[in-house]
Amino acid sequence: MYRIAVVEDDDYLREELLHTFRKAGYEAVSPASFEAVEAEIAALAPDLVVLDVNLPGKSGYDLCKSMKLRASFPILILTARDTLADELHALGLGADDFLTKPCHPNRLLARTERLLRTWNRFRSILTAGSLSLDTDTYKLAYRDRVLLLPETEGKILKLLMERCPDIAGKDELFSAVWNTEEFVDENILQVNMSRLRKSLAKIGLGDAVQNIRGKGYVLELEEL
Repeated sequence: MYRIAVVEDDDYLREELLHTFRKAGYEAVSPASFEAVEAEIAALAPDLVVLDVNLPGKSGYDLCKSMKLRASFPILILTARDTLADELHALGLGADDFLTKPCHPNRLLARTERLLRTWNRFRSILTAGSLSLDTDTYKLAYRDRVLLLPETEGKILKLLMERCPDIAGKDELFSAVWNTEEFVDENILQVNMSRLRKSLAKIGLGDAVQNIRGKGYVLELEEL
């Protein structure tokens, strides 16, 4: 199920948008506040962001520009601003589509479906059993749970998934994560493995990464 983040400060319109997306079968969510809205959006790990322009604090234009520097999801600007200059400005900042409100729900859903379909042609998804990892963003999905991993944990899990059900050697991990085949520091690897296990525990996979003494690590999933 695709997750859509609705970033809209008008309570009535936000609830209407969330209802429209949920009725269409999407998982629709919103940031809890606008104090650290960019961090909140990242934590939601969305597949698409529907973004208003007139927001408290940081404007939607600024958010769009900032998120496009590091995010890997499409952004649909939905705003009451209806001039060609506004649309061109939004697209120039990296927005993937632009709609003016009020917008018919069917038009919004059609644009949403097109964006998701187009965007997913270019995504790099790695799977192992019911586990899937977007190797561009390190967004992890397991059954009905979604988690956004930090880069180092994401690189470790990527290699473990690529090797699964075989063992990933420590030298391979150092090469994939720290770009060196030389032994760096056992503690660095252990600390990051511990962090990865804690992250995986949030989605019910706390015991999935096993240490094979003297050899390396392996990803063990029940369905494999």
